Amino acid sequence: MKTISEKILSKRSGKDVESGDIVAVPVDLVFAHDGTLPLAIQQLGDHPVKYPDKVAAICDHASPSPSEKVSNVQIFMRHFARKYGLEFFENGDGICHQIVFERYAAPYKVIIGGDSHTCTHGAVGAFATGMGSTDVAAIMAYGKTWLKVPETIKVELLGQLNEKVHSKDVFLDLISQITADGATYKALEFAGEGIRHLSVESRATLSNMAIEAGAKVGLCPADAKVKEYLAQHKRDAEYLPLYADRAAAYAREVQIRAETVVPMIAKPHRVDNVVPVTDLEGEEIDQVCLGSCTNGRIEDLRVAAGILDGKQSKTRLVVYPASRSVLIQAVREGIMETLLRAGAAIGPPGCGFCIGRTVALGDGEVALSTQNRNFKGRMGNDNAYIYLCSPSTAAASAITGKITDPREHNG
Repeated sequence: MKTISEKILSKRSGKDVESGDIVAVPVDLVFAHDGTLPLAIQQLGDHPVKYPDKVAAICDHASPSPSEKVSNVQIFMRHFARKYGLEFFENGDGICHQIVFERYAAPYKVIIGGDSHTCTHGAVGAFATGMGSTDVAAIMAYGKTWLKVPETIKVELLGQLNEKVHSKDVFLDLISQITADGATYKALEFAGEGIRHLSVESRATLSNMAIEAGAKVGLCPADAKVKEYLAQHKRDAEYLPLYADRAAAYAREVQIRAETVVPMIAKPHRVDNVVPVTDLEGEEIDQVCLGSCTNGRIEDLRVAAGILDGKQSKTRLVVYPASRSVLIQAVREGIMETLLRAGAAIGPPGCGFCIGRTVALGDGEVALSTQNRNFKGRMGNDNAYIYLCSPSTAAASAITGKITDPREHNG
């Protein structure tokens, strides 16, 4: 009887494995961005790329380039991609994780990214994890990697979430219980009726943030909704059903009753420094940020636009769609016009405000953001403060200019 990670790694290694085993597996996709690929290229040296069709290079962390230095780094990446015929994604194509989610991720795939939030792709049943530039170089050279099969923590979401409560709130509730190192080198496996009710995009938020609890991967079942998601992206043939066995062995089991989850917020400077939004209601903010690989998908923009429609933001509001396709869809649906009329500044698809490379905070400023990390200096300033929340909380708070419970606002 196996967990989802044990099933994937058994299939891909060609042998029956369980937690604690060391396995060598072929890698279906390895990718890196303008913050990690240059070092990987240097580490690769003169060794050729073994499987160029399984490597993606993405410019997203400083997009468009804000400096001569970054521009030269991106030129270096382009030359490398052309040399080996790699798939290359330009400035404005989007965040690496959203691009991979739309184009590559699928059940049973092994995906390695030069970024810690690669675990996003577990939302469709891929064993996806982040590694350093040296590991990325080795995978480019040999097409495989080694992994320790992780123990698994089962997170069961019971029931359905209330209106204006999101998967972001669920994860913040979870990490407040297990802490930021509570799942170190373990798999977080999300299950239960509540997960079945969530969209694939909402599941991606849970998987994306698994690393914030130290997890190696964040996995969801590959069910009918995953099949539908792949079909929407013209990848029907990549679907395979994937579920944990009923009698699978877990290191720990956590149950969360969906109806008890309320809008949550993570205070500076730790992701597990979590309280209900009501505890901070009325605290003034300088900027609201909507986007990132955690909450920059079309579903998130729809939620925010529904709340902001016909209203004005009383604080700076910056919006970064997660990918070019998300932006195009948002334009088609009128979401971008709604956000612009509400006072939003729209950035190009990419990481934008999240790491402070192209959007930074001033001394003493407070940002309320839908991103995944609120570490000191994360948005370009050690003397600023970042609070993490859901798209609903972000939008409602933009209207008041203060931290606000979204359940108080119609829309």
